[in-house]
Amino acid sequence: MQDSKALASIPLVPANTAPPAPHFPWPKPYTSAMFLSFDVDAESAWTAKDAGHAERLVTMSYGGYEARVGTPKLLELLDQLDLKATFFITGWAVDAHPAMAESILKAGHEIGHHGYHHLLVDPGDDVEEELQRGFDALKRHLGVVPKGYRAPVGEFTEALRVALVRHGIAYTSSFRDDVRPYRHRLKDGRPGTIELPVTSSYDDWMHGLSTRFSPRSIFPKEHVLSMWKDDLDETRDWGAMVTTVLHPQVSGRPMRLRLLREFLTYAKSCEDLWIASGEEIVVNYQLNEAASAVAAAE
Repeated sequence: MQDSKALASIPLVPANTAPPAPHFPWPKPYTSAMFLSFDVDAESAWTAKDAGHAERLVTMSYGGYEARVGTPKLLELLDQLDLKATFFITGWAVDAHPAMAESILKAGHEIGHHGYHHLLVDPGDDVEEELQRGFDALKRHLGVVPKGYRAPVGEFTEALRVALVRHGIAYTSSFRDDVRPYRHRLKDGRPGTIELPVTSSYDDWMHGLSTRFSPRSIFPKEHVLSMWKDDLDETRDWGAMVTTVLHPQVSGRPMRLRLLREFLTYAKSCEDLWIASGEEIVVNYQLNEAASAVAAAE
């Protein structure tokens, strides 16, 4: 049983005090949306868990697959389907694999910030060095100042939420608490970033990767495709948004690429669905937010 003092310290307020997501319209003729996004971690996905993994070369090879095969195959698929996406890249991956990062940018996709070493942030951690090193790597190799940020391992603290506003980040995509974009509220009441919430079922790491450190079964294509279609179809009925969290070291492998091809082909056939990058979705949100503010003031 947990310590009673620790339990008494839990604030009696919601962890996220932002108001409910506004029902802003999607660009015509669309009535629902998909934020198509990828997380490019490369070997940092494994060294983040244990720096000693850097000397375990087969372990590292899971991440190395991204630059050698996974990312080129995904870029080829997106080109074939005429789709643009957002790639959240760790600074370490950019420094270690600059040609891979450059190929993503050259193909016309948005580049987002994904930390430097892919470290999970804990309460009390100093977030500044990880953030700054990530910004520096993206600027140095790609000339990019990212507008979007996705938290490594999908964790957040208030210090991180405040730091991202200070650094000029327009949007984040990490929380799992809504089906439409909304704007964060900082603890002191100031507005925070726009959140493009993640749809947990679209995290391919959960269904498509089995290693000695994550010994779970790989789900067959039919199971995952059925789940993804059902989630998408119901979300479309709600007029809401799904957000993917796809990894080149998972979805860039043959069986998973075939799954993704079938799913994205199906998604493209849905005429009501806007498949967009994070930047595009945020611009739409900002336009509606500004119009709503004007209307409220009149």
